[in-house]
Amino acid sequence: MLARHKLDTLLDRFAEIEHLMSANPDPAVYVKLSREYAGLEPLVAKIRALIKVEDDLRGAEALLEDPDTDAEMRELAELERDELAERVEDLSQDVQIGLLPKDEADSNDAILEVRAGTGGDEAALFAGDLFRMYQRYAELQGWKVEILSASEGEVGGFKEVIASVSGENVFARLKFESGVHRVQRVPATESGGRIHTSAATVAVLPQAEDVDIDVSESDLRIDTYRASGAGGQHVNTTDSAVRITHMPTGIVVAVQDERSQHKNKARAMQLLRARIYDEERERAASERTEARRLQVGSGDRSERIRTYNFPQGRVTDHRIGLTLYKLEQIIAGDALGEVIDALIMDHQASLLASEEA
Repeated sequence: MLARHKLDTLLDRFAEIEHLMSANPDPAVYVKLSREYAGLEPLVAKIRALIKVEDDLRGAEALLEDPDTDAEMRELAELERDELAERVEDLSQDVQIGLLPKDEADSNDAILEVRAGTGGDEAALFAGDLFRMYQRYAELQGWKVEILSASEGEVGGFKEVIASVSGENVFARLKFESGVHRVQRVPATESGGRIHTSAATVAVLPQAEDVDIDVSESDLRIDTYRASGAGGQHVNTTDSAVRITHMPTGIVVAVQDERSQHKNKARAMQLLRARIYDEERERAASERTEARRLQVGSGDRSERIRTYNFPQGRVTDHRIGLTLYKLEQIIAGDALGEVIDALIMDHQASLLASEEA
């Protein structure tokens, strides 16, 4: 059962946010308020719809209880009551899910990192397959993907690729992808037809907004150096590469892909802020013990989460015991949403069970 006082408190907070936003607060406060407003708006719409349908249901029940209601009106009222009761049940479920503890970073853009693991050249090829899978999925969602840094494998794919993914609710949709992905297939370089097992690691970090984290210039050590590898003569003859060290945490990022030192610094700062933000989230979440698993849901990046078995054409997500015989559609990105939807539903079910307990 939904506690009405809890719904009223939320509606009051939504009205308060509207009032505060209309009072011309300073930009930083306005950004925080607008993000909270955007997060509450869909839930508030469902709560208002639920309240209206409940009122209509009471009206239908009152007609049925009234001895003066004629037979024809009673029949109509019974039909309406049944339809409204079903609608109340559906909306109550939606509202209950909307009231579950939220990961504040769900609405953030994300940094996607894919790294080849065990398996040599085949692991790099698999890392490339995974990255293209996410690129296609992002395209289907209307998101923008921008590569920040990439190190290509010797026969193709990537040893490592880091990208920015921006759009609506990116982190909410991608955060469960963090972990070790395993592939079982016959590599193109294998002449004997033997099945090899390789792995790649995926990390999804929420991008930090200015209001999320403050990075002081005095805490940074910025080094520039000559870029190496592919990129053209200009890249290799100027100090365009940038390495930034955040002294308090020891986090180091380096970007050299752009010819412009200014662009490389901007990308390095974007990546640095995301890693600092992620570290702060992890530290805060670890203090909540069980709440870390249920609320943050970012996954242990050393955990083997999914296997892509090419000979059998199946993908298995080991966390929820889901197996789909749609490997080609999933690795192409077209059916990845089915896996992500199942993970989100399982996460919500865990939260609901926790709330009820």
